[in-house]
Amino acid sequence: MARWSGFLKPARTRYSLMTRLVRGVLLALFRSQRWTLDPWRPRSRKFIIIGAPHTSNWDFLFFIGATDALGIRPAFMGKHSLFRWPMTRFMREMGGVPVVRSASHNYVEQMIDVFNARDELMLVVAPEGTRKGAAKWKTGFYHMALGAGVPIVPAWVDHAVRRGGLGPEIVLTGNKAVDFARIRAYFEEKLPGHPRWQAITAGIDDDD
Repeated sequence: MARWSGFLKPARTRYSLMTRLVRGVLLALFRSQRWTLDPWRPRSRKFIIIGAPHTSNWDFLFFIGATDALGIRPAFMGKHSLFRWPMTRFMREMGGVPVVRSASHNYVEQMIDVFNARDELMLVVAPEGTRKGAAKWKTGFYHMALGAGVPIVPAWVDHAVRRGGLGPEIVLTGNKAVDFARIRAYFEEKLPGHPRWQAITAGIDDDD
């Protein structure tokens, strides 16, 4: 287990006033925009959500609202320095999981440790890494899921028609080409012909 074992604990079950206020505002704003959400409910309580295409800062608002509606408590990775007092409790309650991003600390291994230590963890990752898109997806999420033995849950959003959705759970085979082809097929079905999907299966043999 990673030496950052103090990072493994989840947030408290009762939200602080600050967290309740922030979440309340975000959820009210999401509901006011009248999004249509594809119905789906998770079977597992531990998985990695991969959201795409990441084209707007409003993606965060959609995923907060969508996951709340689906009974999912999303988590995200954050640089460990962001979890210092007085922000420690707020960051954890919002779903933050602190990681040390340095050459000597493998963040993938850190997250595998967190998955193994918790009974519930629904981690959101944006594999494109940038709103501008990328030539290929980052594959850290894949190695986390494989190492922790958890499924991948694809999530998509279409701001033009205010529609999005999550699921189904994709259980990985360990064959990278096969797994990424399945992930791409899901996104192609939801948003056919989107130019971002080519990056999903590009460079999947690279180690990153």
